[in-house]
Amino acid sequence: MDTVFARASGAGLAAVAVLRLSGPRTAQVLTRLAGRLPQPRYASLRRLRAPDDGQVMDEALVLWFPGPGSYTGEDAAELHLHGGRAVVARVEAALLALGCRPAEAGEFTRRAFLHGRIDLTQAEAVADLIEAETEAQRRQALRQAGGALASLYGGWTSRLTRILAQQEAAIEFEMDDLPSDLPARAREAAEQLRAEIAAHLADQGRGQRLRDGVSIAIIGAPNAGKSSLLNALVERDAAIVSPTPGTTRDVVECRLELAGVPVLLADTAGLRTTLDAVEQEGVRRAARRADAADIVLAAFAADAAPDAETLALLANAEHAVVVGTKADLAPPPILQNHLVLPTSAVTGAGLQALRTALEDLVRRLAFTADAPALTRARHRAALDQALARLDEAREAALPEVVAEGYRAALAELGRLTGRVEVEQVLDAVFRDFCIGK
Repeated sequence: MDTVFARASGAGLAAVAVLRLSGPRTAQVLTRLAGRLPQPRYASLRRLRAPDDGQVMDEALVLWFPGPGSYTGEDAAELHLHGGRAVVARVEAALLALGCRPAEAGEFTRRAFLHGRIDLTQAEAVADLIEAETEAQRRQALRQAGGALASLYGGWTSRLTRILAQQEAAIEFEMDDLPSDLPARAREAAEQLRAEIAAHLADQGRGQRLRDGVSIAIIGAPNAGKSSLLNALVERDAAIVSPTPGTTRDVVECRLELAGVPVLLADTAGLRTTLDAVEQEGVRRAARRADAADIVLAAFAADAAPDAETLALLANAEHAVVVGTKADLAPPPILQNHLVLPTSAVTGAGLQALRTALEDLVRRLAFTADAPALTRARHRAALDQALARLDEAREAALPEVVAEGYRAALAELGRLTGRVEVEQVLDAVFRDFCIGK
């Protein structure tokens, strides 16, 4: 492999810029720049000299990580430079002159995977940890980076390997003195494994919601107070509030955090029959957003009768919170099958109760129990395929077909961790990484 480098710290002016190196020529490059190798894993203050004329480029902290005990599993180093653009550019030019090349996105973590330091689920968790915006996301990513999913999927892989070995032994050594119930034992173990995978898949997307965020759509008739609700929840004037019906004609989106989970809150156009072409499109977009949302926040004004359009969308919502707005003017409406929370954007009454109700629902949708969470569509697709192959094995009559089903399921589990047939998924896993990771 080439020796690569990249800036691991943030771009722009800063007190310190960290350049990261990894590859077979790291020791040679470090010696040319710093004079001699520092003691492994100890920071050493060195003058970095240009390889062409020997001039001092910077005084920097230098760290040396000999492989395989480094992040990438190969010789690696870090240069903690002064953060000015000229300093960083000069040192990068020296690294290019010494035969290093700039790293590609995710290349350091990809090398860690290729050298067996981490598996694919841990590599994905590194990206999630970098991108985590909330405390709950950080905890989930850190748990996965620590090997929670790797341990779970690795355990399933080991068990299925033993099941396949039992099945193939029963086929290949049928005439030998093997236990007669070996195929039955393999089937029983496969059935238990299948049940565990099915339970893992039946998480209703909680782990993915925590990673990607929960979507909430505010729906209601014109002048039902939807924009006021949005502004109150995000605590700023994000949407225009006007007594004129139909002010909001497109979807207005705002991000916030509820219960430690990222939330995308959408204010939508008022639901009503109209001849205005622009408003008609706004109503259609409101209906589509309600259908796609994880949570529907339905607003009914206390000074008006509940409208049929909002009631129809509310009836189709799997998860909903219903509010009676303008509670300072009249009591909230009474709806069958729904508790209506009275709120007032004028007095602030009921807004904390609304936030609490939303937080409780978000927790139910995004948090899992003690088991590691299923966080990516790639994981779900592979497990769906593994389950399908186990089902085929369960229905098969011929021992050879049963064994082939186990073998195919094992290959799908291998795709999760990257231990079997992974070349086609590597680019997809690492392409979204930042350059210095």
